[in-house]
Order: sequence, then structure tokens, then C-alpha cells
Amino acid sequence: MQFKTVLRAATAAVAIASIAFPVIAQEEAAPETDRTLETVVTLGTRVANRSALDTAVAVDIVSAATLEKIGIGELNQALSVQLPSFNFPRPALNDGTDSVRPASLRGLGPDQTLVLVNGKRRHMASLVNVNGSIGRGTSAVDLNTIPTLAVSGIEVLRDGASAQYGSDAIAGVINVNLRQAAEGGAAEVSYGWRETEYTVPVNTPAAGMGVTVPASGEISRERSDGHVVTLAGWKGFQLGQDGYLTVSAEYKDQQHSERSGFDVRQNYPTPTGGGFDPGEAVINRFNAWTGEPELEQITLFGNAGYNLENGVELYGWASYQDRDTTSGGFYRRAQDTRNVIEIYPNGFLPLISPETTDASLAGGARFEMAGWDMDTSLVYGSNEMQFTIENTLNRSIGPSSKTSFDAGGFKYSQVVANLSAVKGFAVDGLASDLNVAWGIEARQEMYEINAGEPDSYRNGGVLLPLGGSGCTTPTAAQVTAGGCATASGAQVFPGFRPANEIDEDRTAIGAYLDLEANVTDAFLVSGAVRVESYSDFGETITGKLAARYDFNDMFALRGSVQNGFRAPSLQQQYFATTSTNFINGVPFDITTFPVTDPAAIALGAEDLDAENSVNYSIGAVFRNGPLNVTVDAYRIDVNDRIVLSENLTSQDVRDFLEGQGFLGSGGGRFFLNGVDTETTGVDIVANYAFPETDMGKFDATFGANFNKTDVTAVPAIPQLTALPSNPVLFGRVNVLTFEEGTPKDKFTASLGWERGPFGATVRAIRYGEVLVPSSNPANDYTIDPNTLLDIEGRYTWNERVTLSVGADNVFDEYGDPAPASQNGTGNTPFSGYIPYGSSGRFVYGKASVKF
Repeated sequence: MQFKTVLRAATAAVAIASIAFPVIAQEEAAPETDRTLETVVTLGTRVANRSALDTAVAVDIVSAATLEKIGIGELNQALSVQLPSFNFPRPALNDGTDSVRPASLRGLGPDQTLVLVNGKRRHMASLVNVNGSIGRGTSAVDLNTIPTLAVSGIEVLRDGASAQYGSDAIAGVINVNLRQAAEGGAAEVSYGWRETEYTVPVNTPAAGMGVTVPASGEISRERSDGHVVTLAGWKGFQLGQDGYLTVSAEYKDQQHSERSGFDVRQNYPTPTGGGFDPGEAVINRFNAWTGEPELEQITLFGNAGYNLENGVELYGWASYQDRDTTSGGFYRRAQDTRNVIEIYPNGFLPLISPETTDASLAGGARFEMAGWDMDTSLVYGSNEMQFTIENTLNRSIGPSSKTSFDAGGFKYSQVVANLSAVKGFAVDGLASDLNVAWGIEARQEMYEINAGEPDSYRNGGVLLPLGGSGCTTPTAAQVTAGGCATASGAQVFPGFRPANEIDEDRTAIGAYLDLEANVTDAFLVSGAVRVESYSDFGETITGKLAARYDFNDMFALRGSVQNGFRAPSLQQQYFATTSTNFINGVPFDITTFPVTDPAAIALGAEDLDAENSVNYSIGAVFRNGPLNVTVDAYRIDVNDRIVLSENLTSQDVRDFLEGQGFLGSGGGRFFLNGVDTETTGVDIVANYAFPETDMGKFDATFGANFNKTDVTAVPAIPQLTALPSNPVLFGRVNVLTFEEGTPKDKFTASLGWERGPFGATVRAIRYGEVLVPSSNPANDYTIDPNTLLDIEGRYTWNERVTLSVGADNVFDEYGDPAPASQNGTGNTPFSGYIPYGSSGRFVYGKASVKF
């Protein structure tokens, strides 16, 4: 293992040096600076030239230099290690969610944070998370569609802001500012991999199978996998006499990592005469793909601006990403009734391979009119996922089944047009101009689902043989038919059916007024109000009031109160998929219903309404020379949260649906309003720049988040409560996921050092306790607090060429594995609730060149 590590490191160093040394002699360029809270912000205020430490609400600034000092080059991951209130778990075995992973701010839903690019609303991903991950039932913006080198900095508003920015801004707002440059550029190559060892509990295999496990009840493995190669760069071009065009590109090729448990189950059918197949003793029993997915993606970004002679500033940007991802499902054993042994004599691991295409195009102009600073723009964005299911089969077609299927997919797109204006007015009695901002915005959203090929969803009619596995006690009807029916469609991911196809859209129009002024030199007050009208659910009015009082140059108090909203997404309203389950040999369609489906309406589904929130915050700012400290406490009450119901498939539900005329429906699930939550917490952020000495320049940051969510109400529907089983709409697992599925606390600390051409970053992140809930309380288990340490060292020639080596999670920490009793398949040794993933140490080398 050590020799392989050294060999790979040497190979990476040679490759890096081959691109670095030819350009060492180029002329010098100014170094980039790291994070500073004195940077002017555009988020949370519409007053020009206000810094993050001068605002009435909490705003974090993360510089491009900070984003780049991390091994795993993803924007979500970079924010997760920098911001204590931002969490980015890395779930596996969650279908499309393995490719588009949700992140959350302040423990709220991934879709309750608004994302902007250059101050304009970014489009959401088309995926809705319907499996058991954090963020179940949500669709959110995929920040990983934006390459790190395209970014000049990120602003994070940790405060509700629906009155200022519209829907989704309940937990806060993230604004990604794209790089603007008319000259210069940079190129970077990085190579890294997972070098790790992990230990998980193991079950006891059956006697005589020829499989042995350690007497300790645990099994350990060393792994060297998950290799990632990234090529990235940006270049600035002069555009005419007074303009710029900045082009960024990134290519990433990632192999999957595999952290399977040991599967001790009998794999092969029992031979005639009894005993076990000899293959049991030799087959690989680490048979799952729990971990990082296989990924190949290319991303392009362009950002441009041009100043006309009449003072009008034109701007725009465009982006494109193509991402191919492959992740695993659950292993199907050779003897599994879902397998056709003539196709897969040793069983099979089905693979889910979505292709995601993301694109955006924006254009706008800034100009002055009658003393107002005007801004008008038009922004288009789209995200499409098309699923191919590989290494699989359609059991109901039998030995002639294909092993790869086009399963269909979905697409979301958005067009936003807006006009805004800002002007300062001198008002007697005020210590500053009254800053007046107003704007109008129109938005159209579109969502569509397209069906897969027929074999991906149909039932081919091939039956399980009478008396065989899965048909040991056939009914009279099954005896007459000659066998028992089996599962329809592609194993692991049946394709979308023509009945699931939709093409829906909606429009929204909104207007806002935003006022801000210093009543006295020390007392700042701001307020905003916004009205919006949606074509599907109606109107909403939101407002916000914020204030700040500076007692002196060192200390200030700040606070805000506002109500907010989040409009139901089109994905939540119209997503639909169907699979066929056989209950006592009878086929039933189990459906994720759109709320407009007659069967869902019969079960009590209603048109979705907006989520509503009330936010309160109070905080303090302390600054003394090189030391800055902010402390902000918050409370966020959200009513009528939109959630995905439990699967409603009990016998009385099926009987009820049959009585309503829905023959063959086995029930299903649908989205609904009705969950109320109360979230409270405290954010602490501190920065200190040490005086420069002969040892070099040091700067330190510290952050902490303490967060608690309580579910105060869950939905109930009369049609269901009247049934004998009183089926639960939002069960224990989902309630506890809201309450305890994210860390109770999180601490981040980093120390940066620069001395001449040398530099280093040391970063520690402590994640608090997380509960992994079960429908049976006896099976709950806790992921204990854990601290991960990241280290990077750098050497720079001529302030242009930098070589870096480092490791994320240096000490190879893992979250607590699932007890063996809850991992009978061996496929899921680690929970997707672990907030830092389950792939272990990542070591890397990077070379970058500035020109």
C-alpha cells in the first residue's frame, strides 16, 4: 500500500512538473488575497460600498483564493468546509441524488436557500430527491455546475430575504460572482485519489458455505480508488476599447470509490441434493458501490461586459455543462427472483447512469435615467437529466432481456426578466441619503418528463416457475396461469411511462420596494416589501425590517425580522413515476403521484400552496484591528412545509382506491403541505490576521454553528385517518431526519501561512452528533461527533507557478458504521446522513500557472 502511494505521488509530481517548469521564467503577477470581511458586498443591501462588517444582517465573503485551497474541487464541498452553517452530505445508493447532491443552510431544506449568479436568480436542477437522503422531496440549485476557477468570490447572506429577492430565500441567499478580467489567466491540473482503510461490522455466514469472517465481528479493508483528474483554466480577453470577456473551462474525470460491507448471504441457488454451490467460497462479497460515483464532466463559462460611450454598461454570461455519472444500486444475487440466471449467473449490480446537461444564458444593461441607477436583464437557464440503466435486465422479459435501457428523464427550464432601480435622496433629519430601490421581475418556469423505451417499464409476461423461488405457494389463479408474475421494467430504476409524461409551466410576476438609511451616524435602518403573483397558487406579500446600532468603531448590535415564502416547485407539483409491485401475486401499480392525479385527489391530495416563514435574528459585531468577530442568533419558523408523503400501500388504502374506481392501483405517495418546523441557532465567525514576522504571515479563521429544529405539526388527511390502519402521512423517520439528521453543531477552524514562495493551509472541521433514525426506535443509532483535518502545502515560483500537495481528511476518519443487524445485505455499511461522506482520506497534487 505504501509503495503504491509513493509511486502514484511520484507519477503525479512528474506530470505536474512537466507543465510547470517551462513557464517558470515568465513575468510576475500579483498574488490573490484570501477571505476578508472588509470586502464590499452586493448581497443583503442595495447601498453601494457597504462592507460585510457594516451590514445590518450577517453576510459571509469567501474569496476565490480560499475556494481553491481544497483538494476536492467542488463548489458545494468548498463552501461546506468554510461555512459552519452550510452542510453538504454525500449520500450514495440514492439514484439520481448520487449525481446531484443536495446541500443545506442552517439545517433547513436545500430548496429553502436562494442561489444567485452575478445577482440574478439561478435555475434549479430538474431532479427532485425522492429517496431517503437529506433533502428528501426537494429540488434545489446544483452549485457544482459552476467551476471554481470561474468564480471571483461568493457572498452568503445568512438571513431570510424573501422581501428582497423573492421565493426560496428562507434560510438565506448565496450569490456567486463570476470572474471579470480583460487580461491575464490561469491554468491548473490536479490529480488525487482516495487512500484509505475502513472497518465495518460483519454478519455471520451460514455454516458450510465456505465463507469465513473475523471472530471479532468486524472486517477491515484497505482501498486505493476514486482517482480524479481535473484540468481547468480561465483567460481574460479585451473586448473592444472598454470591455472584457472572461472564459473559464473545466474537465473532470473521476473513478468511483467503493466502501461496501461484506455480504455473507447465500448467493447461488441451492444445488440439487442440498448444500452450497462451490462458487460461494470464491465470489467477491464486497459487491456494492457505496461511495463516490464515477463521473466525467466538462464545463464552460463565459462572462462579459462592455461600456458604451453613452455610459451604458452591457453585460452577460453563458454556461454549459455536460455531466455523465454512474452509480450503483443494490446488488441482486444470482438466486434473486429479480435475476435471470442465464444472463447473470453470478448475480449483478445494476448501474444508474444519468447524463445531465445544464445551460444558461444571460444578458443585461446598466444605465442611468433621471438620476436612477437602472439595471435590466433577461436570464435563461435549463437543467436536463436523461437516465440510462446499465448492467441490469427486465426480469419479466426473461433470458432475451436487454441489459441496458433508456429510462427517460426530465427537464426544468426558467426565464427571468427584471428591471431594478436605485437612487439616493437627501432627507432632512437623516444622517445619510435615503437609499431607495425598487424593481419588477417576471419569471416563467417549465418542467417536462419524457418516457423511456417500452422495455424499460413494461411487463414482458415471463413468469416465475411454479414451486420455484418467489412462487412456492401459488394461488389457484397463478397455477392456472402457469406461474407467478414478476417485476416489470429495468431492475433498480424502471423507466418513466407514457402515463408519466407531462409538459407544464407557470408564470410569476413580482415587485419590491427597498429602503435603507442612517437615522443617525450610529443607527442604520432598512426595510423592504415585496408582492408576487403566481399563476398556479396565487399571491403572496412579504416584508422585512432590519436595523444596526454602532456603539463605537469596535462594537455594534444588529437584528432583523421578516416573513418569507417558498413557492412549490414544478417538480414537486408534477413529478410522477410508476413501478409494478406484486402483492400476493397480484400486480399493483405503485405511483409517485402528481397532486393533480385523480387517484391522489381521492387520497386527499390538494394543490400545493407556498411555504410560509417568519425569521428573527439578533447579532453583534466586534472588530479591533486585525480581529473581527460576529455572533448571530436566529429563529426560523416555517409553516406548511412541502414534503413527500410516506408510501400509502396498505390493504385498506388499496381497497379504498378500488372503491373509488381505481382498479389495479396499489397506492403510492404524493407531495403535500402541512409540516411546521421551528429552527433556532447561533452562528459565530471570527477572523484574525497576525502581524507579519520573520516566520511569515499567518491568518486564522474560526466558525461555529449551533442548530436545532423541532417539528411542531405534521399533516393529516380525513380520507386517510378514517381508514382502519390510519396510515401515517409523514412518519417517524422523516420527522427525525428534520430534527436530528444534520449536525447539532459544527466548528470550522483554519490557519493560513505565507512566507516568501512557501505557503500552507491547515483546516479542521468538527461535525456534531447526527441521528440515523428508523421506523423502529430500537434500531436508531447515532453518528458520534468527529473532527476532520485537511492540510495543503504550496510552493510558488515567480508568483506565477504554484505546486501544491495536500490531503483532505488526513487522519482518514469515518462516521460510525451501521450495526450489522441493520446491514443484512452488506451493501450499506455507512449512512447517507454522515455529513462528510464515507470515502475516507483524499490525497492530491496540483499545479497552477498564472499568465
